[in-house]
Parts: sequence; structure tokens; C-alpha cells
Amino acid sequence: MEEAIVLYNSGSTSTYIANVAATIPSIKFHHLPTVTLPSTKTNNHEQIVFEVLRLSNPHVREELLSISENYTIHGLVVDFFCSAALSVAKELNIPAHYYFTSGAGVLSIFLYFPTIHNTTTKSLKDLKTLLHIPGVPPIPSTDMPVPLLEREDKAYEYFKDSCSRFPELSGIIVNTFESLESRAVKTASEGFCVPNNRTPPIYCIGPLIATEGPKDDAVTRNDTTLECLKWLDSQPGGSVVFLCFGSLGLFSKEQLREIAFGLERSGHRILLVEEMKLALPMKESESGFVSATEVEERVRGLMESEEGKLIRERTVGMKIAAKVALSEGGSSRVALSKFVESWKYK
Repeated sequence: MEEAIVLYNSGSTSTYIANVAATIPSIKFHHLPTVTLPSTKTNNHEQIVFEVLRLSNPHVREELLSISENYTIHGLVVDFFCSAALSVAKELNIPAHYYFTSGAGVLSIFLYFPTIHNTTTKSLKDLKTLLHIPGVPPIPSTDMPVPLLEREDKAYEYFKDSCSRFPELSGIIVNTFESLESRAVKTASEGFCVPNNRTPPIYCIGPLIATEGPKDDAVTRNDTTLECLKWLDSQPGGSVVFLCFGSLGLFSKEQLREIAFGLERSGHRILLVEEMKLALPMKESESGFVSATEVEERVRGLMESEEGKLIRERTVGMKIAAKVALSEGGSSRVALSKFVESWKYK
């Protein structure tokens, strides 16, 4: 079987793409031409991403038609942000799948988001209530992803549309493994997050981690990355706290200052996923502000307390479980095989 990957031009990934193309000749890359964005005043980069991908639809259609002249297209796999391409897939009668790069917990939120939208007329930033989403702990409405907070925002509309199209899919590939998020995976797979429609098959094939590329690969090995890894390698085992803000961590100067003070005062070499018991939750004010004292106490708790010891042990256990999931016969390898097998009947 030959795979075709249709890409929007991005100079930052050119080295990686060239490396894949050279080492796996069965994968062919097709580059889409650059599109011109209409003038917009938005500072919301998610909206711009959705717009670029929507405007690329004619080029996606053209590429798929060109590929289909020589090959049978068994399926189209697109990123969640590429939901506009689902219309092209439907027109060409190609089974479509989302590749969901976040975990099953976030997937559950997005699957359930159309239901949340239909149960209120208020923006989530004004709702000030706990959202009870199947498969995940209750979430304060103001803690939802920023593009979902303002109902009148264009990005909100784009996200709502992408979330509303889950039932159209032939499958969802998720970057997680079952034992890491068993509750969220089970709840979503059984359809509880889409109460009034179908839930497509969910394939947990993670964790997907980029393997080391060439030493001059600007994407995977820049100077900062090398410096960080060198520093980590020089530290005693189990002595470093990983503080993760996610890909969209935005903080005020005051909040960043408090975090820095708290980390410094903890005295430890400098995570947050309470549901998995891999971290300790932070206490925050009504405005969401976390004090330096709270940061210090939580870091000390993670590194010095009995509860912290159990969390660190569980983290090591999950590292082993991830390796097992990706091994021959592991849950993620089996899920990937089932996903590929499903193409044979399309």
C-alpha cells in the first residue's frame, strides 16, 4: 500500500519531510500552494488557521482527484483543524478520519461541546458553573479552551463546526493509550459524549513521540533543545519537576513572576493532570491567579511528601505502560492495525 500525505507548505518542517521521504519511499508528499488570506483584524491565531485551511479546500480537492487517477483512495486522515476538508471527502466519497493530537480527555470535551452549546445561550466565560462532561472530572466553564469561551467569536464557530462533524467520520485516531485514560476512552467509545448522534470508532495509537531526526534537523534538534537535554542528563535521576503549560499557556507578568518565585523557593530543580494521579492540583483564586506560596507548596509536596512519592512511582509505571502499548501486541499497535484493516472494507 502506498501512502500519500497532502501538506500545506511550511518551511519549518521541510528537513523532517525530506528525511521521511528519503527513508520511506512508499510515502509520497503532495504540497498545497500558499493561499492568500482576506484582511482580518483578529488576534486569534486559531481563527486564522481555520481560515487558511478552509481556503485550501479547492487545492485539496484537486490533489485528491489527481491521486485518484492512479490509485484507489481508501481514506482521508485530517487534523481536527482541517474539518473543512470533510466536505471534499464527502463529495468524492472518501471515508474521512480525524487525527486528534490531544488525549482522550480533550476528545471527550470536544465530542460533548455541541451538547454544551445547545444547553445554554450564554458564553462559557459568563456561565460561572461546573461543566459535567462524561468521562472527565467536572470543569469550571471559565477553564475551557480559550477559543470556546466567547460565543460570538469567529473561532468559537469554527470549533463548534469541527466538533459537530465528529458523527460524519469513519474513525478518530487519538494520541493516547488506553491504560493512561481508560475512563475517558471507555466513556467516549460507548457514545456517552455524543448523546443524540453516533460516535465513530476511536483508535488509541499513542503515545506518538517523534524519533530523533538528523543532527541538523532544525525541527527536532535546535540549540535550545540540546542545551535543555544536556542539562537534564546532568541531573540526578528523579530530581526534576516538569511544569507543563500546554501549547497555549498564556499568563500575565504577575502570574509568571509568582510561578518563578514559587519554583525558586521550593529549592527543587524545576506537571498537572490530577485525574491521572500523576500530579498535584493547584489552588487558585476566583480570578484563576495562583500564588508563589501555592506553587512552592505543591512542588515540595510532589518531591518530598508520601503522596508525591506515590505520584512519582505511578509516573514511572505509566512510562512502562506506554512502552508496552507501543510494543508488538500492545494496545496501541493493535488499534493501529485495526484502523488500517478498516480501510480494506471501504
